[in-house]
Amino acid sequence: MSDFYPHEILNATVGKGIAKGNGSTAELSVLGFLGGAFISLGYLAYIRVVGGMPEEWGSLATLLGAAVFPIGLICILLGGGELITSNMMVLPVAVMMKKITAAQWLRNWLIVTLANVIGAFFVAWFFGHYLGLTEGRYLHETIHVAEGKVAADFGHAVVSGIGCNWMVAMGAWLCYGAHTYSGKILAIWFPIMIFVLIGFQHVVANMFVIPAAIWAGADITWTQFAHNMISVYIGNAIGGAVFVGVMYTLAYRKQAEAENGHH
Repeated sequence: MSDFYPHEILNATVGKGIAKGNGSTAELSVLGFLGGAFISLGYLAYIRVVGGMPEEWGSLATLLGAAVFPIGLICILLGGGELITSNMMVLPVAVMMKKITAAQWLRNWLIVTLANVIGAFFVAWFFGHYLGLTEGRYLHETIHVAEGKVAADFGHAVVSGIGCNWMVAMGAWLCYGAHTYSGKILAIWFPIMIFVLIGFQHVVANMFVIPAAIWAGADITWTQFAHNMISVYIGNAIGGAVFVGVMYTLAYRKQAEAENGHH
């Protein structure tokens, strides 16, 4: 079985959107918790890699850290998980193709967002703070990253969020087009690695790293965290829904519908 062409990926994405739109509250909550936790574990690995390297390594350290981060999305897309950032692309596509309602779309986003927060906080508190994995010799990196996130003003955080989720949504899109585990992993790996390497803002990753820094005593307030969440969430939603979901639906809708007519 060969990998999908883009119009076939569109149909596969719609199928995912229908399943996500019809998911029970319990299912979405459990999978959303896992989604938030897996992204956080990927970011925890990033901090452990980058925080243990000499300053002189500069962007090479960032490259190596970015190379381990994609494990989070790999666990989610292959093992099962609900992540708000990839859902920002999937659900609007299913709505545009008239397969789910706007109410189903918004319900999914609400439940998954809240569950992602709980999963991210869990990893930040128990692994980051209680076990001290984001503290000690790694604390400088945790605080450096978190301070960089909250330092961005509204406009910059929104645009950074767009860049981030343009890549994350592409990782999901390409993953849906691959049939083998190895193909899916490669499809996810590079877009995710690139957004981390560039330094774009990902709302779920920020749900982990900013609280981890706050609990470690960083000079960051929960109000700053809330401002960051809102601006990055808006940017991520635009990046996923518009730059991937809407554009590919506009480009491939006719082909996708023609293919459905043949079945």
